[in-house]
Amino acid sequence: MASVATQRFIAHKLLSLPSPILRLMSGGGVVYQGGRTLDPRIQFLAAQGRNAPPMQTLSPEAARQANDAGVALVTGAPEPGVRIENLTVDGPGGAIPARAYRPEVQDPAAPLMVYAHMGGGVIGSLETSHVFCSIIAKCARAPILSVDYRLAPEHRFPAGLEDVLAAYRWARENTERFGAPKGLVAIGGDSMGGGFAAAVCQALKKAGEPQPALQLLVYPWVDVACESASMTIYGDAYPLNRPLLDWFAGHLMGPEDNPADPRLSPLAEKNLKGLAPAIVVTAGFDPLVDQGEAYARKLKEAGVPMVYRCYDSLSHGFTAFTGAVPCADTACREIAGLVREGFEGRIA
Repeated sequence: MASVATQRFIAHKLLSLPSPILRLMSGGGVVYQGGRTLDPRIQFLAAQGRNAPPMQTLSPEAARQANDAGVALVTGAPEPGVRIENLTVDGPGGAIPARAYRPEVQDPAAPLMVYAHMGGGVIGSLETSHVFCSIIAKCARAPILSVDYRLAPEHRFPAGLEDVLAAYRWARENTERFGAPKGLVAIGGDSMGGGFAAAVCQALKKAGEPQPALQLLVYPWVDVACESASMTIYGDAYPLNRPLLDWFAGHLMGPEDNPADPRLSPLAEKNLKGLAPAIVVTAGFDPLVDQGEAYARKLKEAGVPMVYRCYDSLSHGFTAFTGAVPCADTACREIAGLVREGFEGRIA
């Protein structure tokens, strides 16, 4: 079997072909759904993905291995000029693996951002968000602390959320170790990690603790029982689809868990006033696009400073596609630029 490096090289070469050829190799013409046109490179990846067993038919361990292998093929290289350190932080279930990113040119006034990766609470690791965290660190000139929280079904809800909250509180007490101002911390995440980031802000408010400097929610899963239109329109999208969401939820929740619990579904929280300034990002070809937009709208209605972006041609998971999909790499850098603006107080 070819090495990962060889497979990545071949994948990147194929994905550099002209769009019409990629669409032809994908078995069809332009993919147009819900008023959006899918990026041809993601269309090609989706066509290739149909040759593999659906992730929801695998065991959690096999799904993790498949996810790691897929990310390795499409991700880019970490940003140059970013120092990376593996460490652990204290958590309720023991030591939590984490990874710190510090740019060579760091703004001493920028907060430390705690970041939670995607994966439905079941798959994903520090590698899933490795490149994206390095992009944020470099472009926002800020330190990032990526957290490898516990996964279900070995550790069902709320274990993952408790780890992210504990890591946030640990970071708040240790900001100066990373060159950030004392006690100044932001929170971020994508997909399930974005849902955890939103839930952390809500939990801090209820506990009477200060809000983060900023919350970054990238295609967040903020309603585990959502039945919006996008759940049908993009119910068979790549790489996230409705059956896979149901598989995630089935492993994440126990029989006693209520999908309307705001810790699971932050969108269910009635009062969002006073939460941290927010950057909410969605992908067009994503069953979660409606709920991400709905949460952004609800934040705005509550008077929370907020900016919303939807990358219509991209799919869920695009933060991991930086080496294979140029539009995804551009989007990641734009998001990092928004983070920089948020750190400078330029989100209205």
